[in-house]
Amino acid sequence: MTDTRRRVKVYTLNEDRQWDDRGTGHVSSGYVERLKGTSLLVRAESDGSLLLESKINPNTAYQKQQDTLIVWSEAENYDLALSFQEKAGCDEIWEKICQVQGKDPSVDITQDVVDESEEERFDEMSSPGLELPPCELNRLEDLAELVASSLPSPLRREKLALAVENEGYIRKLLELFRVCEDLENREGLHHLYEIIKGIFLLNRTALFEVMFSDECIMDVIGCLEFDPALPQPRRHREFLTKTARFKEVIPISDPELRQKIHQTYRVQYIQDMVLPTPSVFEENMLSTLHSFIFFNKVEIVGMLQDDEKFLTDLFAQLTDEATDDDKRHELVNFLKEFCAFSQTLQPQNRDAFFKTLSNMGILPALEVILVSGMDDVQVRGAATDIFSYLVEYNPSMVREFVMQESQQNDDDILLINLIIEHMICDTDPELGGAVQLMGLLRTLVDPENMLATANKTEKTEFLSFFYKHCMHVLSAPLLANTTEEKPSKDDFQTSQLLALILELLTFCVEHHTYHIKNYIINKDILRRVLVLTASQHAFLALCALRFMRRIIGLKDEFYNRYIMRNFLFEPVIKAFLNNGSRYNLMNSAIIEMFEYVRVEDVKSLTAHIVENYWKALEDVDYVQTFKGLKLRYEQQRERQDNPKLDSMRSILRNHRFRRDARTLEDEEEMWFNTDEDDLEDGEAVVPPSDKMKSEEDLMEPITKFMERKKRTYGKLLFSSFLFRIKLNSKEIIPKCDKMTKFNFFVSCLFQGGLVGGLVDYPDDDDDEEEEEEDDGESKEDPLPPSKKSKLSS
Repeated sequence: MTDTRRRVKVYTLNEDRQWDDRGTGHVSSGYVERLKGTSLLVRAESDGSLLLESKINPNTAYQKQQDTLIVWSEAENYDLALSFQEKAGCDEIWEKICQVQGKDPSVDITQDVVDESEEERFDEMSSPGLELPPCELNRLEDLAELVASSLPSPLRREKLALAVENEGYIRKLLELFRVCEDLENREGLHHLYEIIKGIFLLNRTALFEVMFSDECIMDVIGCLEFDPALPQPRRHREFLTKTARFKEVIPISDPELRQKIHQTYRVQYIQDMVLPTPSVFEENMLSTLHSFIFFNKVEIVGMLQDDEKFLTDLFAQLTDEATDDDKRHELVNFLKEFCAFSQTLQPQNRDAFFKTLSNMGILPALEVILVSGMDDVQVRGAATDIFSYLVEYNPSMVREFVMQESQQNDDDILLINLIIEHMICDTDPELGGAVQLMGLLRTLVDPENMLATANKTEKTEFLSFFYKHCMHVLSAPLLANTTEEKPSKDDFQTSQLLALILELLTFCVEHHTYHIKNYIINKDILRRVLVLTASQHAFLALCALRFMRRIIGLKDEFYNRYIMRNFLFEPVIKAFLNNGSRYNLMNSAIIEMFEYVRVEDVKSLTAHIVENYWKALEDVDYVQTFKGLKLRYEQQRERQDNPKLDSMRSILRNHRFRRDARTLEDEEEMWFNTDEDDLEDGEAVVPPSDKMKSEEDLMEPITKFMERKKRTYGKLLFSSFLFRIKLNSKEIIPKCDKMTKFNFFVSCLFQGGLVGGLVDYPDDDDDEEEEEEDDGESKEDPLPPSKKSKLSS
């Protein structure tokens, strides 16, 4: 099926009108049975997987750009591009596309972008090629009208582009522009603005290559200065030539690379600053301009990456102590832009790019930048951006570097500690840089992106390193500000910084195990954190509560004993009482914490809260949380004081079989109310007796338990046990009153003398069958089949 193979990169246009890399592979064309037509196929060079399978449709508009690009639209909002490594490969695939569509390979676009009505299409196709008026001053108005009228029609737009290209019209227009500017012909300059803007909307690569050439681009920008809607012309050329200066921080010897950098900057400026914001209908008309800039950036990064001398000089000067501050500032900004450009690379090339930077020593260079640029806001910001690119690309690479350097350097100059210091020393009132750095630190300490191999575990090694060498630097502002009962500094910026630190510590509590636990308990961190509940800033007090809530949520007895030993609920309850009757987030957060202790039945904390703080909380009755805690505590004490009751509770929890609660409730009531006359003939009864209370010492806790709890599972097992008494004790129990029956039940329950165990073991079925065989007089089964099945299940 494969008749040609060429190396290509596959790109798709995303919703933000940016090109996304889909991979590198080899393209071929051939007939695909499933698609019923000749198709383009791209298979990945790494594993041979299919990157692209696209049928060459007769009506799809394919565009050839810059000799190595083919761009087309598969659907309304799905654009594709193939970037060829060699021009020959692009030409071969282009000839194949034109062959399928019956087009001349010399054209740069094969079809119209959208369909038109049949009548309009016939009129346009039958008309001869578009004829442009002479490029003269008195014909500029006619030309402007012609361009404006051609833009809505794809066919007329194509004819206009061909005419402009073939006649060399752009250079003629630019010559005319210089004449109008010399004559100060404002009307002619306004017409030229509309004409050049219209040529941009033709979206044709061949025209862009002429317009963006060195001899034409500044005049094109000059034409776009004279917007008729503005009272005065813009001064874009003055900015580009006088204000914006190209600085070679490292000399670039390749003239082609220099030219490409100049061109890309100017075209980017045209797109961002010169051209008016396109309307919804005009956005797609500038897709080729976006592509032009994108592929230029890819080419620039590739050429710089291949220049080993350039990169060697760059990092040598960055790390040289003799480099002055201004020079280092320029080098850092260049490196930042270099890393930003790398985001346009496809994943494989981006990997190679960052590996090259790593081998060149970007992380040691970053340390030098951070140490030397502590007081320079711009250098600090650029260094933060570079560090973010590295962490987002490969956090393991950064972790490995900082662990290796810890063996040689002091803690103060470790890269990760320098990052923490930059976060702490951020001078921005809104702490924008600190927020960004905190996010990067969170990525570095996140176990989810740490690797585990057969020989070593990155998580264990790095977390041990972090808590030994870095955690004291991170927590220093917190410990310094919480030496008393209230925060020593409670201004907004300090509170914001402490909130960021608490957010990272809370993350550690959630995702780390013994490392953070040992640190919190040994350094008494929670007590220090709870000092912040007295802050005047509610967001900081809530951060402190959130930190404690995460610790309690772990239900770890080591943490619980630490909280109880140091009475750490005291500042929380003090904050709750100081908040008064205000119904706010503080109130809700504290109540939720206590509610969690109650619902999860954290026994140690429940007892600690009630025994030490009940007097302060007993009057809070607008929620039932604290009364519920007291009830939990009383139940716990009662179980401790009555071990037999606790034993019965454990028995009742054994639910090997269950029955309908409502049915059992009715049946147990009926059994206690049954008189001797109501008993069946075949049932044996015991002789009447007085209302003895020989088991009164056992009756009292049972009666209290049944009256207080009335739990469903108690009723279920209680009634089931009554049925077993009726089944297994027919020959033993004489007629008796209700109280005697209950006394007999209690004796059986705790002494186990007359009946089998509560658990219905398989052997019991055999005993019941033998008993039924021996009892020849009784033909009636004591239980309905449905109940028997439930008991024996």
